[in-house]
Amino acid sequence: MIKREAEFELRALSAQFKAVAVIGPRQSGKTTLVRMVFKDKPYANLENPDVRKFAMEDPRGFLSNYPQGAVIDEVQRVPELFSYLQQILDETSANGLFVLTGSNNFLLQQSISQSLAGRVGYLFLLPLSLHEINDKGLTINQLIFTGGYPVLYNETTEPAKWYPNYIRTYVERDVRLIKNITDLCAFERFLRLCAGRIGQLLNMSSLAVEVGVDVKSISSWIGILETSFIVFRLQPYHSNFNKRIVKMPKLYFYDTGLAVALLGVENAGQLNLHPLRGSLFENMVVVDFLKRRYNSGKSNNLFFWRDNVGNEIDLIIENGQKLLPVEIKSGQTITNEFFKGINFWNKMTQTEGGIVVYGGDMIQKRSNGITVVPLNDLNTINSDC
Repeated sequence: MIKREAEFELRALSAQFKAVAVIGPRQSGKTTLVRMVFKDKPYANLENPDVRKFAMEDPRGFLSNYPQGAVIDEVQRVPELFSYLQQILDETSANGLFVLTGSNNFLLQQSISQSLAGRVGYLFLLPLSLHEINDKGLTINQLIFTGGYPVLYNETTEPAKWYPNYIRTYVERDVRLIKNITDLCAFERFLRLCAGRIGQLLNMSSLAVEVGVDVKSISSWIGILETSFIVFRLQPYHSNFNKRIVKMPKLYFYDTGLAVALLGVENAGQLNLHPLRGSLFENMVVVDFLKRRYNSGKSNNLFFWRDNVGNEIDLIIENGQKLLPVEIKSGQTITNEFFKGINFWNKMTQTEGGIVVYGGDMIQKRSNGITVVPLNDLNTINSDC
């Protein structure tokens, strides 16, 4: 088993809250992690039809089987449980009694906010971070192609075969659980078009024209992808610094392997000349900073900045009043172009410093306070400004 960085935070939450909810995409390792950390707790999987039927028809009787608490997997499948869980948690003084997992953020958050607010600690568990898979000796192309789902780091699972089945299962089952979409072919076409827009501004009108549906449907479908941890929107930084700024978010995937599969890439070698390689590299770096936040129990503090004449910072990390600009370049050779965005930002904000993450292998600390860091050393960056 690959040791997960979120384990420390999970143990800390279970010591502070009566229940803990571990939320993330399917196959991100939630069940493996919670069963390892809470190996003495009984386990119930609500994906099992018999178990789910019992929990739905007799929630009080179902929970009475676990007087010392339990790990309950895919708990959003039986929202009826939450009201009964509330009573149990209110009547106990024990922390870490129930550990709940779920792969649908909307349904789970909705149920928790209605019944268990203040009683549950949240942990978002995304697929493996670069640091968690750093000892595998993979090239950048292999990292992008394989992605971070733990199952892909055993010796028998091939990404090229695994991802199409993951996509098919997601579209045919999970999407219908969230919202009953009748035209699944149009939704899958929409999903593949999203993969082609990685790192770009999210233009819903353009997507609507290409998919052949209205903008309202596209907005709803983006919400479905977000709530099931397929994509996320990177918001623009809100301060304009006396300049007209772009206010549309950028679109990224939580996993580059999934995006690559949607783009029809069949092996890592095909990425060498792929027109979206730079965007996929950028996506991998952005989501890795997000994983670092979530693994330590912190909220998303990531933005980008772009003005109306094209000046841009790929990533702004906000901590209080401090802002850390990060430029992301897939190239292996350091050039002056790498520093253009950060130099403009520092001049505009009258600050100094910043990070350039690139595809080479040499760390450089420049006299202007900018540090150049290879992808493989990303975990050495102190992103707390």
